[in-house]
Amino acid sequence: MQRLVRFVVEADGGSRGNPGPAGYGSVVLDPATGETLAERAEYIGVATNNVAEYKGLIAGLKAARELAPDAQVLVRMDSKLVVEQMSGRWKIKHPDMKPLAAEAASVLPRSQVTYQWIPREQNKHADRLANEAMDAGKHGRQWEPSASTAVFDRGAARALATPPAAGPPGDAAAGAAAVRAALASASGTTASAAVSAPAEADTLFADAGSGAPEPAPAAAATPDRAAPAPTAAPANGWGPDMGTPATFVLLRHGETALTPQKRFSGSGGTDPELSPAGRRQAAAVAEALAARGTVQAVVSSPLRRCRETAQAVADRLGLAVAVEDGLRETDFGAWEGLTFGEVRERFPDDLQAWLDSPKAAPTGGGESFSAVTRRVSATRDRLLAAYAGRTVLVVTHVTPVKTLVRLALGAPPESLFRMELSAASLSAVAYYADGNASVRLLNDTSHLR
Repeated sequence: MQRLVRFVVEADGGSRGNPGPAGYGSVVLDPATGETLAERAEYIGVATNNVAEYKGLIAGLKAARELAPDAQVLVRMDSKLVVEQMSGRWKIKHPDMKPLAAEAASVLPRSQVTYQWIPREQNKHADRLANEAMDAGKHGRQWEPSASTAVFDRGAARALATPPAAGPPGDAAAGAAAVRAALASASGTTASAAVSAPAEADTLFADAGSGAPEPAPAAAATPDRAAPAPTAAPANGWGPDMGTPATFVLLRHGETALTPQKRFSGSGGTDPELSPAGRRQAAAVAEALAARGTVQAVVSSPLRRCRETAQAVADRLGLAVAVEDGLRETDFGAWEGLTFGEVRERFPDDLQAWLDSPKAAPTGGGESFSAVTRRVSATRDRLLAAYAGRTVLVVTHVTPVKTLVRLALGAPPESLFRMELSAASLSAVAYYADGNASVRLLNDTSHLR
């Protein structure tokens, strides 16, 4: 099944004089990560605010089309006029607007684009780009990406319509859920933010009825309307029952011959089997999960080491193994089978670029962390739809586990390098009905001792 690609486009335009010197700015965001995928800005000479806003919209839509022509796009702008006209609720009477609206409508099929109005303070990234374009025009230049400071407003742009997380420090809801909530609201689905609590050790995999704390809903954003203020969390920090969450028990596969040597072992290498130590680890985790008795389904990466680990657990639990291709490990390209030191010696520039940016891919056609994030988040959403309210053992690899944890926490991409994840370790994330998540466990190896 083809993966559904989603983008958020934020656009703005301005005129210093209306009409006067004008420019626009637009940004394309990845809804899975909040990452900036593209920026566009241009000084357009003397024009009105509305003309600049429409040109910003057109540029943002074209940037999204260049990235993925079949993407579903949520456009967010602080121009009520443009949002209402492009949504078809207001007639376009001004002769200057009609051709611009027609051009915007022609960039992507109507069925792929929805529009939402946001307050100006939530559109700072695009606003900053538009002002940079106008500043450049004032000095007889065009805007250049290398001179942009709009990145400083990225936090405001990524916040979108989701209210800030409430509750104790460390219980922040997923940053990815923020954008998913905005996308859901634009299609008429209620979305809310939540707070979650760390569970006790003996209820880490239990459902909501076992005493795990529940998230508190906040007011949902609606299409073309500013998001209202969030509902205050109750004094004790927990809100009303949101129902049984879907819980992913994340199991990294057992050791292979490459694991103790710390060699890159992804989806583009030799697909090694479990070593004798790895098989013992798989048997140990199977016993531990059987003792808990909470796992209701088993899903595995297609790679051999995961399928063998998953089968050992499934046999002990009397369950079948479903294989999900999206759970495979990163393709490390030419680095497959090499140690970090060997990669640093042979491909120093590529390695440094990979460490510096999630968009950089390993040498020889490998897969970037940004690409893995999109794949894993799409897989997560499919599994959540298939296993709503159930506890699922997800047998996968280092990068997918860390990515799921990172997204649940709303942590930045560099956090992937700051998590320890041992072979045959268990982690757990609970996903609630409002789209938010609670990390309940990370890198538990107590069953191996």
